[in-house]
Amino acid sequence: MLTISQLAAYAGVTVRAVRHYHQIGLLPEPERDQSGYRTYHAAAVVRLIRIHTLADAGVPLARVQELLDAGPEEFADGVQEIDKKVRAEIRRLQGTRERLARLSAGEHLTLPQSVVGYLDRLRALGVQEQYIELERDSWIMVAAQVPDFIDAVIASKHEQLDDPDMVRLYGFLSGSLDWPADDPRVVEIADILERLAIRAVQAGEMGADGFDDGFADLLDSTMVESAPGAQRVLAILEERGWKGWTRIERTR
Repeated sequence: MLTISQLAAYAGVTVRAVRHYHQIGLLPEPERDQSGYRTYHAAAVVRLIRIHTLADAGVPLARVQELLDAGPEEFADGVQEIDKKVRAEIRRLQGTRERLARLSAGEHLTLPQSVVGYLDRLRALGVQEQYIELERDSWIMVAAQVPDFIDAVIASKHEQLDDPDMVRLYGFLSGSLDWPADDPRVVEIADILERLAIRAVQAGEMGADGFDDGFADLLDSTMVESAPGAQRVLAILEERGWKGWTRIERTR
C-alpha cells in the first residue's frame, strides 16, 4: 500500500500532478482508509506511469484517457493521428522561427527580394534613409496589393534608374521631405516628373499598374502627408495638364 507521495515518487511525477489527474478523471481516486489516508496499489503506479509517459510525449490530456482504454490497433491509429498533428505544429513553428529570424533583417520580413534589392540600389545612389523608409512603406503596400506583379514593376523601376533624370529626381526627393512648399527646388521636381511622363507617353509605357484608383490615391496621400512640397508639385503638374504622383496621367 502506497501513500500519494510514494505513488508520485515511483511514477516520477509530483503530488500536485497526481491530484490534477484525479481531478480530471485520468487516475481513479481511492477511498480513504480507517486513518483517513488514501492508499494506492501497484496498479495505480502502472497507470500513472502510462499517463505520464503519454503526456510527456506530447499527447493532449484530453486524448490520454482514450488511448489508455484503446486496444492495440486503436492505440496505434490514435498515436499516428497525434503524430500527424505534432508534425504539422512543428512545421508551423519552424515557419514562425524563420519569420522571426527575418525580423532582424527588417525589410526582408514584408518585402520580396526584388524590392529589397531596389531599395539597396537607392542607398548606393546616396538616397537618404529617411526617404528610403517612406518608399519602403509604399512598396510594402504595393507588394501586398499586387504580389504577382511586383517583380515586373521593380524590373521597370531598375530600367528607369538608368535615366539620369530619374537619378536626379531621387537626389531631390531624398532631401525634399524637409523642404517648405515654396522652395524653388520643388519646381525642379515637377519639371523632372513632367519630362519623365512625356517620355513615358512617347514610349507607350503609360499603362495599367495593377491597382485601382483608390489605392493610387492612398499612395499619393502618403507622399503628400510626408513632404510639405509634394502638394505643390501636384498643383504645378495639374496646371501643366497632368495629375497624380504615383500614377501620372495626362489630363489634356
